[in-house]
Amino acid sequence: MKHRKIIHVDMDAFFVSVEELDHPSLKGKPVVVGHDGPRGVVSTANYVARQFGIHSALPIAVAHRLCPNLVVVEPHFSRYKEVSQQVHAIFHEYTDLIEPLSLDEAYLDVTENKRGMELAVDIAREIKQKIKQVTGLTASAGVSYCKFLAKVASDFRKPDGLCTVHPERALEFIDNLKVEQLWGVGEKTAQHMHKMGVFTGKQLRAMTLQQLTTQFGKMGKVFYNFARGIDDRPVVTEWVRKSVGCERTYLKDLTKEEDMLAELGILADELEGRLARNNFKGRTLVLKVKFSDFRQTTHSVTENVVIEHKEIIMALVKQLLHEVDFQQMSVRLLGLTVANPVEEGGRRGPIQLYIEWPPDPQPEEEKS
Repeated sequence: MKHRKIIHVDMDAFFVSVEELDHPSLKGKPVVVGHDGPRGVVSTANYVARQFGIHSALPIAVAHRLCPNLVVVEPHFSRYKEVSQQVHAIFHEYTDLIEPLSLDEAYLDVTENKRGMELAVDIAREIKQKIKQVTGLTASAGVSYCKFLAKVASDFRKPDGLCTVHPERALEFIDNLKVEQLWGVGEKTAQHMHKMGVFTGKQLRAMTLQQLTTQFGKMGKVFYNFARGIDDRPVVTEWVRKSVGCERTYLKDLTKEEDMLAELGILADELEGRLARNNFKGRTLVLKVKFSDFRQTTHSVTENVVIEHKEIIMALVKQLLHEVDFQQMSVRLLGLTVANPVEEGGRRGPIQLYIEWPPDPQPEEEKS
């Protein structure tokens, strides 16, 4: 049986590394990229800052307490995108089967590659060297026969790491993984597994498929397969967009309905533009509200017409806003999304990245 050759490339502390490249005086200091304000959060921390326990999504105020000498740099996303494009140009020298996950991370299928190279690890090594030569930055790479193991391997020897998981060593490698290292296992899922007495990949493999699906539904089968080194997900170069949205976290909580409507009007303007740029036509509008105590609620409405202009968006927003139970609670985040694409809707094409600022300090519990 011929195995696939998958590489996962992950730039090391990408945003902050670009800042250090452009501003050498930052090197050796504890540095994070983020907005230095009351609601600011850490987007990326360099490895010096991480020694103080600082990590992504940590509130900036907490980061300052952990490290009084912390340097906070405002983000420059256009610059990060520029460097990301240089990195992806290097990827294309070897394969066009590239699945970008973000500006700094991608899967590559090099089973059949442009250079005719036999070993994926040699390709990964060359890519890392070229990234260093072209951008001055380091990247870590993981090599294996599936996406799951390539991803875990890329995190294994950071920074500037290279790790290969061979098929015959896969189960041994998985046995020693913490369940938190598996794709799809967030904090709550990990806690659930711990209560079941499952802390490692080896212990997870001892669970039956029925036990896991009973506890975790459809994800139970995913965990069952991962524990056995099974992951048939292809490297996806094209995709069908299922929704388009935008959201904002506010520096000061919103308490009045008129202020919320004004902010939603701004979001509606932005959403109209994004819908047009992506040629996306959907029939469902979703309103997302996060309160000051971090509780979150969503409300949606589906129409028989395409939702694409601000006028109809705002008409539906006013309808949805009346369904929200505020209970005298102020609002820290608002979001609008159009989903439910019409037939033949949902443009195929490369992943579009929309980075909101300031970002919400509470990341999603389960990350894919």
